[in-house]
Amino acid sequence: MLSVQYVNFGNLINNAMNIRLLKTDEDYQQALDRLSELFDAPIGTAESDEADVLALLIDEYEKKYYPIESPDPIEAIKIRMEEMQLRQVDIANELGGSNRASEVLNKKRRLTVEMIRNLTKRLHLSPGVLINDYKLV
Repeated sequence: MLSVQYVNFGNLINNAMNIRLLKTDEDYQQALDRLSELFDAPIGTAESDEADVLALLIDEYEKKYYPIESPDPIEAIKIRMEEMQLRQVDIANELGGSNRASEVLNKKRRLTVEMIRNLTKRLHLSPGVLINDYKLV
């Protein structure tokens, strides 16, 4: 959560910048619109600084009101496979063979610790993503 402290930064504060915390969807939309206007501002300008502050406020608002949940482990594997242009056969060894790969990717069998270790190395996924619970079909 974003904490706000009032500190006197002297000449670092630009009086033209009218920034406040985002409390409503209307505030959020106005901030998005303003950020869009400032997006290509040259670095080091007051507009660039305003864009940086707006981006932080927008990020905090989205984390609070529009959280994005991590995909379940099998969906994470499938997403990474797609990104790396891999097929099921390409990760069969990491899952203990083609039959086991099919069972895991179709959520008929759970990932084992050994599979998680292998997939972490092969797909460069965080073990924390792969150990999350998911429903079997």
